[in-house]
Amino acid sequence: MEKKLTLVQTIATAGVFSAISFWYGFMFGRESSRKELSHLIEDLRRGNPPSPSSSSSHS
Repeated sequence: MEKKLTLVQTIATAGVFSAISFWYGFMFGRESSRKELSHLIEDLRRGNPPSPSSSSSHS
């Protein structure tokens, strides 16, 4: 019974760690995208069309 509880604790710990890692990765990616898009929006507001060579598109 004790080994089963340890296995459950291990799986729960891994799940929590995975969820936290996913959340931080998601927020970091969202912030990066927001910064990149805000730069593009400011260029468009100024009337400077973005050139394909200056914008870095990562998928």
